[in-house]
Amino acid sequence: MRYIEWLFLLVIGACGTGLANFIGHDVGFLESLPGLVVLVAISMLAVVCIKLIPLKLPIVAYCAIIGLLLACPLSPIRTFVIDAAAKINFTAPFTMVGAYAGLAIGDQLKAFIKQGPKILVVGLLVMTGTFLGSCMWDSLILKLTGAI
Repeated sequence: MRYIEWLFLLVIGACGTGLANFIGHDVGFLESLPGLVVLVAISMLAVVCIKLIPLKLPIVAYCAIIGLLLACPLSPIRTFVIDAAAKINFTAPFTMVGAYAGLAIGDQLKAFIKQGPKILVVGLLVMTGTFLGSCMWDSLILKLTGAI
């Protein structure tokens, strides 16, 4: 994929994240714009790293490393990066991730259907186990901290 295509997709994702941040968390789009620009810039730097650095790390690892370097105490733009990213509620992008996952499955629907009913059973068990495991973990932590 070319850099322009990556940038285009990242900007679309940022717009969706900004919209979800506005609708779900009452943060104005212009208020969250610097944070969205920072996130897109970090992501684009990670894309460049994937192409230039021979070390085969996933793009998420490069994003995390670049983000940590930009927000570390030695960075001259540390306060801007942290303040800009703080205006983004990071649950807002989950809407976009769910939409992308749905599109990815829709593109391979025939392969998904070939799995038959067993994929539905596995999916239900995974979702139920994840939900129940999260509930038990949360209850344990809340009881240990005295919140409930």
